Amino acid sequence: MLLVRVSRDEKLRIKALTRSEGYPCMSDYVRSRIFRRLDKKVISLDENTSQQLQELDFELNKIGVTLNQLSKKMNSFSTYNVGDNDRKLLKQAFQMMMKCLAFLQEQLN
Repeated sequence: MLLVRVSRDEKLRIKALTRSEGYPCMSDYVRSRIFRRLDKKVISLDENTSQQLQELDFELNKIGVTLNQLSKKMNSFSTYNVGDNDRKLLKQAFQMMMKCLAFLQEQLN
């Protein structure tokens, strides 16, 4: 840990810069400035887009749970064979991930 002393005015300025540049905390902002990671892209979202991202996050979490369950089955039994239902789940997961990727690419462009 590194402790840096700054004046009250400097601290207020750092806090303001942290907020204005969209960093979650002063530590992240200072690290970014020190290590010159200034390539952070700030994206402003409307309410509809924000809602869609929350739904995508939910869907991606469900996909992760499904993949973890399938992986556990496959790793638990040395003779486990991937069945039609497993293939269907994998195909659905892949399609949803592609949908999520397409949406995110659209928002970033």
